[in-house]
Amino acid sequence: MEPRGWLPLLLQLGLMWPLGALSEPRLRVFVVPHSHMDVGWLHTVQESMQAYVTNVYNSVVEALTLEKKRKFIAVEQEYFRLWWDGVASDGQKGQVRQLVAEGRLEFVLGGQVMHDEAVTHFDDQILQLTEGHSFLYETFGVRPQFSWQVDPFGASSTTPTLLALAGFNAHIISRIDYNLKEAMQDNQQLQFVWRGSRSLSAQQEIFTHVLDQFGYWLVPNTRLSLSEGFYWDGDPVFPGPPTDGLYPSMEIPVTEDTIPSFSSLLVNNVLARATWFRTPHVLWPWGCDRQFFNASLQFTNMDRVMEEVNKFTYQHGISVQYATLGNYFQAVHTHQLSWKVRDHQDFLPYSSEIFHAWTGFYASRSGLKGLARRASALLYAGESMFTRYVLLAPHRFLDPAWGLQQLQQLRWAVSEVQHHDAITGTHAVKVGDMFVEHLSTGMQGVHKLMASIIQDRSPANSGTLPMQTEPGGHFAVVYNPLAWTVTTIITLTVGFPNVSITDESGRTVPAFQVQSSKEMPSAYDLHVLTTIPGLSYQHYSIRPSRSSQEATGETAPFVASTQHFGHRLRRRGGQVGCHLVPVENDCYTVFLDTDTNLMHSIWERWSNRTVRVTQSFMEYHVKSDVNHGPISDNYVFTPSGKAEPAWEAVRMEIVEGPLVTEIRQYFYREVSDSEPTFAIYSRLARGPQGSDGELLCHRIEQEYRAGPLELNREAILRTSTDLNTGRVLHSDNNGFQMQRRPYRQNMWNTIARNYYPMVQSAFIEDLPSRLVLLSEQAHGVSSQGNGQVEVMLHRRLWNNDKWALDNDLTLNDSSVVHPVLWLLLGPKTLTSGLSQRSGLALQHRPVVMLREMNGEVGGPFSSPAVTLPSSVHLQILSIPGWKYSSNHTQHLRTLQKGEHKPKADLRRVLLRLQHLYEVDQDPVLSQPVTVNLRSVLGGLGSVVSVEERSLTGTWDMRMMSRWTWSTRDPHRHRGNSSWPLPLPRGPTVTIYPKEIQTFFIHFQEQ
Repeated sequence: MEPRGWLPLLLQLGLMWPLGALSEPRLRVFVVPHSHMDVGWLHTVQESMQAYVTNVYNSVVEALTLEKKRKFIAVEQEYFRLWWDGVASDGQKGQVRQLVAEGRLEFVLGGQVMHDEAVTHFDDQILQLTEGHSFLYETFGVRPQFSWQVDPFGASSTTPTLLALAGFNAHIISRIDYNLKEAMQDNQQLQFVWRGSRSLSAQQEIFTHVLDQFGYWLVPNTRLSLSEGFYWDGDPVFPGPPTDGLYPSMEIPVTEDTIPSFSSLLVNNVLARATWFRTPHVLWPWGCDRQFFNASLQFTNMDRVMEEVNKFTYQHGISVQYATLGNYFQAVHTHQLSWKVRDHQDFLPYSSEIFHAWTGFYASRSGLKGLARRASALLYAGESMFTRYVLLAPHRFLDPAWGLQQLQQLRWAVSEVQHHDAITGTHAVKVGDMFVEHLSTGMQGVHKLMASIIQDRSPANSGTLPMQTEPGGHFAVVYNPLAWTVTTIITLTVGFPNVSITDESGRTVPAFQVQSSKEMPSAYDLHVLTTIPGLSYQHYSIRPSRSSQEATGETAPFVASTQHFGHRLRRRGGQVGCHLVPVENDCYTVFLDTDTNLMHSIWERWSNRTVRVTQSFMEYHVKSDVNHGPISDNYVFTPSGKAEPAWEAVRMEIVEGPLVTEIRQYFYREVSDSEPTFAIYSRLARGPQGSDGELLCHRIEQEYRAGPLELNREAILRTSTDLNTGRVLHSDNNGFQMQRRPYRQNMWNTIARNYYPMVQSAFIEDLPSRLVLLSEQAHGVSSQGNGQVEVMLHRRLWNNDKWALDNDLTLNDSSVVHPVLWLLLGPKTLTSGLSQRSGLALQHRPVVMLREMNGEVGGPFSSPAVTLPSSVHLQILSIPGWKYSSNHTQHLRTLQKGEHKPKADLRRVLLRLQHLYEVDQDPVLSQPVTVNLRSVLGGLGSVVSVEERSLTGTWDMRMMSRWTWSTRDPHRHRGNSSWPLPLPRGPTVTIYPKEIQTFFIHFQEQ
């Protein structure tokens, strides 16, 4: 066989072995065809389905069916499910089933979306994985075993932990800091075994592959004057495919004239990549954004290139084959090397070059980030509320199938917004509108479901006598979605200051307070102290009080008193702290400086220590002209200099009452402004003594108002203390675990590269004290000075980047946002024990359902509590409505027979429990906890059986077997987590530090 013209050139360049020297290939190239399909980025889901997604699946199924050697990986299940349910014919579905059975169409990652890893909460990561995995298992009987997290902007150590718990064998990431990736390539360290949690045993480790510098796409083919390389179908056209079939940027086809150039390009690229890895197996991703909408054209051309290269394998030592990720990782695993172990450190933040620190998106579209978390919290409450309803009583007026539809709609919306261009705020304006619409519609459905559950339990429908009352008041039902007894203060807005409150038994509620509303001058905030057992209700009747409360015996409402402190100009020096006003509860005294109207210090009772604490709004200024230096955008944060004060005057009010004292600070950008740009509403509560009021007492609740901002400003709240922290910050990974963040000096862009995501918590500390920030939503957080912590609350940007303007990928966000933080201050022994439970108390506050009275209100109905130990969190209690059998063999048999799907199993409940504490974090709370599930759940019904399942529910844990990888680290466990992990027998289970255990609980039919 005559050598082709491109082979001698490779030989001369030293890029291949001497002709005829090889009997076996030196390198095996695994070409993995894929299409990266963002679930909302520049185009909406509907636009993408119409323009290219439908054609991707139509043409890929056709192309794979025509040629046995071809393969493909599918990632985002939202798109696949839309195609499967709304487009695919019965014939196409049969072809897909065959391709899946043959292993030629492989589902990787398998979630609804490719989730972001920086600003998503791990609860929501699990949700979107569970949604996708359950569909795949129910439809095909398959469980994804390999991840494909190739586009998120940085990599968290939470994700590999979750994937291991879901039964995965290998994990792929790509976007890590450019300097680090280069060093890892040079040292052949792009593959390692990652132990993402320091507390979990090595059973939760996972083999991890970092894509090399080419990422999930290919190097530009400059020799052929092509823009991308190997993309023969071009770019999709919106709103729909062109009638002539000609797409922009279609590459020249493979012909006798061009095949030498394509072949040499492929071989050169393979040889470069091979030097960066330890095995002779080369992963070669073939695909990019929105590719393979004409898969026949793609495969026809690539078939010829691969055949050409394989003709000369004996000369250049390279063999090329289509592959799935399973094919590639099976080859690497079989090679039996010993791998380096990486600990629980993450790959955040991510920088793609010197001035491109991707830390801006931690705060982009702050309003959407808040909405996404509120929707998640509502779904969490709705799931357990619906589960209780279905299990405990006959369904009089509420159809459970309709209830499941409402929950499913919100599950889908919350899953969708976890996409790495959704919650990140890195999408076009119209796409953001789509996310908001989907979330809002889903939330409305769950609110209707909750109202229907309450209505179905009301006296008119239950046969009990209602409590009579006069019209004009409100009936409030308060639901605690946590599996602990919660003592807190709920706030209702009413239109009258003189109120009377009674509970479900008609008894007067003594602990309440009325004050003028901070946002609505004509309304009043009603604060009510309440104690609610786990997964239970409280009921209140609120009505205008009668004229003479002494005659009726009603408790007179306490109307809070308000002190006003006029405008104080921003000081640029001078003495402070001469005139202090204290605001206190049983745990803290907050001192306010009336000369500045700013916080001055906090005394905390536990250790009898006063810490200087002051808070101020500041702004980073950024450039708008791409021709005059680096700019900030939706993704990156590139400040022009240090943060500057964003206000000139502060006005303050102190609203004091027996339950709550509220400090209202209004910050004016200019002295002459009539409306403040920023505000802080701080609240100290007084509750019962002892453990019931512990969480309520040990927090300073703060709500902020920020906006509208001026253009090209990035607003922060900076909290400055006299703690000697050395600029070391701790922030969380996805609400799951904490990471230590020492300040890193960089030659360029130091401010931005020391920003980190805060999804749920962050803290700074010195030896005596720790200041903890608990957040309701994701923000950027940093410590730019000793004793300082700053939180980026809001961004408003515009620049003249033509690509961004053409795609409407801008951040001219003129909204007003209202983020919430809770502050905890005290010794580490106190705050480390309280912060986890306090964070959950913030995220999952009681749900208040309020409606007008019409002469009667609901009477009491039984509400058995569900109570877990204080170190264990009820991560989910849900009736998923899945139709597959828990028995894998039986489920596969059903699929093979093509039997009609049975109805949703309403007696199978998905239960997930999480141990909140790390090993050695607390001498008591860090201990393993044993729970009898039959006893804990007894109030919901009779437990028939308990099955332990994988994280997303698709594996019976007795059957799940993950690959083991040889490591250079002989220590298979971290900390003291060497306890045995036996599978549970019966209803009694033991949960170890940071473990997440998932179960199917089968309840007896009524």
